[in-house]
Order: sequence, then C-alpha cells, then structure tokens
Amino acid sequence: MNTNPVKILLVEDDLSFGSVLKSFLEINDYQVDWVDDGKYAFDHFKKGTFNICILDVMLPHVDGFTIAGEIRLVNPDVPIVFLTAKKLKEDVLKGYGIGGDDYITKPFDTDILLVKIKAILARRSFQTETKDIYNIGQFVFNAKLRTLTINDVETKLSPKEAELLELLASNPNELISRELALKKIWTSDNYFTARSMDVYVTKLRRYLANDPQLTIKNIHGAGFQLMIKED
Repeated sequence: MNTNPVKILLVEDDLSFGSVLKSFLEINDYQVDWVDDGKYAFDHFKKGTFNICILDVMLPHVDGFTIAGEIRLVNPDVPIVFLTAKKLKEDVLKGYGIGGDDYITKPFDTDILLVKIKAILARRSFQTETKDIYNIGQFVFNAKLRTLTINDVETKLSPKEAELLELLASNPNELISRELALKKIWTSDNYFTARSMDVYVTKLRRYLANDPQLTIKNIHGAGFQLMIKED
C-alpha cells in the first residue's frame, strides 16, 4: 500500500489566506509547498514532484493562467485547480482551455475544495490504469488493436484516431481540453496540429454516427466531450 503523502503546489499571494489554506490542507494530511509570488512558481514546480497544483489566477508578476501554461508544456497530466475572484464566463473557459481540472471562485468553502481535490486525484489515479477494451454505447473499442466494432462491423482506426478516442472514452461526459489532447497525442498545440485534431474529431464523429446515443460535443474555446446518453 502506498503511504506517500499527496504533494500540493499552492500558489497564492494573499499571505493571510495562503497561510490558512496551507494549514488546512496539511491538517488533512496533504504535503503543501506554498509560493506567494507568481514569478517563482514555475521554477519551484520544476524542482519538485507534485500530485496537484492549486493556482490563484490574479498574482503579482506572473498570473495563474500563464503559470498553468508553462506547467502544461512540461507536464500535460498533473491536475490543476484555479482559485480566483474572477467569475466572467471568458475567464472560466480560459482556465479550462489551458488544461485546468477545476475552477473555484472565491470565497469558497474549504471543505468543498477538499472534496474536489480528492475527486480529481481519484479520477486521475483511475486513468493511469491501462485498459484495452472500452464499451462506448453500442460500440466495442479495442484500444490495443485499434478496432471499433458495432453489429459485427469492424472499423480499423489510425493510431491517432485510436489515441484520441481512448482519451475521450476514458473520460465519458467530461471535458477534455484542446491543449491537453494536443500535448498528449500530438506533443504540440500550434495552429496546424490544432487543425489536424479537428479533422480527427470529425472522423470519430462519423464513425460513431451509427449510435444515436453518442456524440462528440465541441465546447467552444475549451475542448471536447464524448457524450453518452443513458437509456
């Protein structure tokens, strides 16, 4: 059994709030590294190994969105939670688009934050398990063989089609950010790879069209969701 403590990178410039939040998380058995200035956050991240990052958005010198973008360049998988007083829809979409796992507006209940952290870590832990077969609505997807089958009709997928479908199938009904998908599958998020991913999403929609319970939903500026309707 793994007894290593979960290590959190907390970036918060409010000294009073940061101190209280750090103490609260440590009381709940998390190990916390607290950085109170955005310009030091990324360097601190690179020097350690963290299970989750909690980033305030409005920080001196370097904001939380910029820090998250830097983190995503070197680690596309570590969970990121944004803390902010900014409630505009555009800010929320930007946070998710960068690859954030959650976006919590201040003031908030620390117990709610605790529940969200546990849920995110549990979900990420599950996702690290290898899996060959996915049941997606009426389809059976064999990720190892890259086959998608419905009513005994089998379609062979390309490597990137299979990787993208596996990412979506591992997280049904959940938002997968564009940046996360691009970094994991294409290892780059420039204009050309983004257009390439859109082509692959269109292909997957065409493959899944034989099951009306399935759809790949585009969340403008944020990412995609594999929606599976239940009977």
